Amino acid sequence: MQRVADLPGARPRSGEPPEAPLPALDGRRSRWTEHRRARREDLVAAAVEAVRRTGPEFAVDDVARSAGVSKTVIYRYFSDKDELVDAVLERISSAILLPRLLGEIARDYPDDRSALRAVITAFVSLIEDEPELYRFAYAHTGRSGRADLVAASEHQIAEALGERMAVRLAEAGRSTEAAMTWAYGVVGMVQLAAHWWSSARSVPAPQLVEQLTALAHGGIDTLLPPRRG
Repeated sequence: MQRVADLPGARPRSGEPPEAPLPALDGRRSRWTEHRRARREDLVAAAVEAVRRTGPEFAVDDVARSAGVSKTVIYRYFSDKDELVDAVLERISSAILLPRLLGEIARDYPDDRSALRAVITAFVSLIEDEPELYRFAYAHTGRSGRADLVAASEHQIAEALGERMAVRLAEAGRSTEAAMTWAYGVVGMVQLAAHWWSSARSVPAPQLVEQLTALAHGGIDTLLPPRRG
């Protein structure tokens, strides 16, 4: 049941900043909808910063401090902490993880080894650059009935890689049937090995990249037809 204090235009509790009143039912309602969307986006950005500072076990109070509002204001835009976590996971995926990796997959490189190294470097660099966001994403894998950022991102990356492999096979007049199997195999191998390394730190990051590149390229080089040109 929605609390009166959570309704748009309701009188704020003592000490809380006032929210804008709900406009009349005319063309201004669309501006109210945009205001709520923008406000929610600002709170998600504050939550991402809270995760960067406090790690995977962040509290809603951490988000409130980051945003400069009370916790009650957070709950005007998110029904509970799970919904806020989902929004943070979506932001990590859409604004940080996927742009890096899909951007590298889409680029043209002089050879397959260079292409694989670039994608693997992007993933390992993410672990190095955003350790708390990375830990946050993996801390919330497999939540019952909730979004799984890791699985969804792996799926998109593997599909993009598989499509590129399929094009190579088709151009050589070969069956494309195995392209997705190989792509998911490469992505799964890199993800699991890098996740293990994120805790073990058995070798420096550049050495990890070269080890994974050698392993991935050793398979791909024997399976894919030569590049044209």
